[in-house]
Amino acid sequence: MTIQQALISVSDKRGVLEFAQGLAAQGVKLLSTGGTAKMLRDAGLAVSEIGDYTGFPEMLDGRVKTLHPKVHGGILARRDLAEHMATIAAHGIPTIDLVCVNLYPFAATIAKPGVTLEDAIENIDIGGPAMVRSSAKNYAGVAIVTDPEDYSGILAEMKANGGALQLSTRFNLAKKAFTHTARYDSMIANWLTGLDDGAEAKPAEAAPVPAIFPAKLQLAFDRTEILRYGENSHQQAAFYRDTTPLAGSIAAYTQLQGKELSYNNIADSDAAWECVKSFDARVGQLACVIIKHANPCGVAIDGTLLGAYEKAFKTDSTSAFGGIIAFNGEVGLEVVNAMNERKHFVEVLIAPSFTAEAKAALASKQNLRVLVVPLGRDLNKLELKRVGGGLLVQTADDFTAQASGLKVVTKVKPTAQQIEDLLFAERVAKFVKSNAIVFCGGGMTLGVGAGQMSRVDSTKIASIKARNAGLELKGSVVASDAFFPFRDGLDVLAEAGAAAVIQPGGSMRDEEVIAAADEHGIAMVFTGARHFRH
Repeated sequence: MTIQQALISVSDKRGVLEFAQGLAAQGVKLLSTGGTAKMLRDAGLAVSEIGDYTGFPEMLDGRVKTLHPKVHGGILARRDLAEHMATIAAHGIPTIDLVCVNLYPFAATIAKPGVTLEDAIENIDIGGPAMVRSSAKNYAGVAIVTDPEDYSGILAEMKANGGALQLSTRFNLAKKAFTHTARYDSMIANWLTGLDDGAEAKPAEAAPVPAIFPAKLQLAFDRTEILRYGENSHQQAAFYRDTTPLAGSIAAYTQLQGKELSYNNIADSDAAWECVKSFDARVGQLACVIIKHANPCGVAIDGTLLGAYEKAFKTDSTSAFGGIIAFNGEVGLEVVNAMNERKHFVEVLIAPSFTAEAKAALASKQNLRVLVVPLGRDLNKLELKRVGGGLLVQTADDFTAQASGLKVVTKVKPTAQQIEDLLFAERVAKFVKSNAIVFCGGGMTLGVGAGQMSRVDSTKIASIKARNAGLELKGSVVASDAFFPFRDGLDVLAEAGAAAVIQPGGSMRDEEVIAAADEHGIAMVFTGARHFRH
């Protein structure tokens, strides 16, 4: 299909002038609207404004521009049906063979502080989506272009094919176009259905308050790769990114080397990265997190990444084998050498950057997946979990205990060092599957009990792991992700040697647990917030 006439009407004008110049150079007639037409005309291009083309002026502050039979007839007429072609010829409607449209910036509008409902409504495009959908429906005869990234490829293909675009190209452009309008409409629907009741009746200058959870939730993700398999080899899997992933999320990774990532690799890497980035390297919390099966098996902070790695590895060297390691600073040769010296087999290594020497040393490990992820501390606004026939949606667990917010509930008060270790332990426990018990000391984990049905069992497992690693628990601190329902859990950790405990509190038996802590001479603080993780 040869492109003879194109209609260009864009809000995002990146690259559109060069695209129009490329079309004109290949003999394509240009139609355009408003600001786009002016820009093309000012650049010396011959362009017909849509009002002159249809004989009907743009009106209603731009609400009606392209909603006209001469536009949509030229787009929707089937080129393979003689009746369609005769009809448009009888009405003096030429075909429009390429439509280049992107839509009013609704997303940018609602992102502005204090945006009003009126502002948002006026940035809902009507004519644009109609042209996009018309063109995409008639891909057999029309090329629809919604993404500036496609401009150069389209011009190159036309040049190579005498001004024509292949059917496969037009079909792929149509698929992208329908996705474009679907996401645009979903964004509008999410915003509007998320407004408080009565928003439409408020004064025009009042900014409506979007609800956290819209009544109708539309989701959009882009598939980035088909994975080798899912959690198990008989399951199929793929990885999808959010359309606008946070810069500091695992979805923003760049893979430097190694085999393809598996489903479990990505899940565990996310757990490792979310945990390690919760520590702030800017205040000296250089951190290393080792994850195995979604649980931290070693976490430490130190003045150097090497020191953090050495401490994290000590927690559970057995579980660390085949694990995922994440750092919150630039990994240098000394860290890689330390891993090599102890023959530490690692599935994935993650950091915000690696030195040239570290990259060279890692290059020989062809199967090791090395990921670079920008360091950012933002959390996804909403967390999603699929269940049978539905979706659980919650806000992110963004609570992190601070020293000023701790409530000392025992006769013995924690020392300054113990408070520092308690806050570290609480931060780690946040990333351990419930029921979670974490023994810590000196900026490192000493024993981790995860995913047990009983908190007492988690406590026993954590102490056993510490004993197996040859780590001393006497004088250690402990974090529990939720309250102790009975005193027995506290008795077990006291027997193991713990000297201080951090927990949310809130049990009907808090007084019993506090009394037990006083009996053992243990300091205990409440945070007021639990960290269940399922």
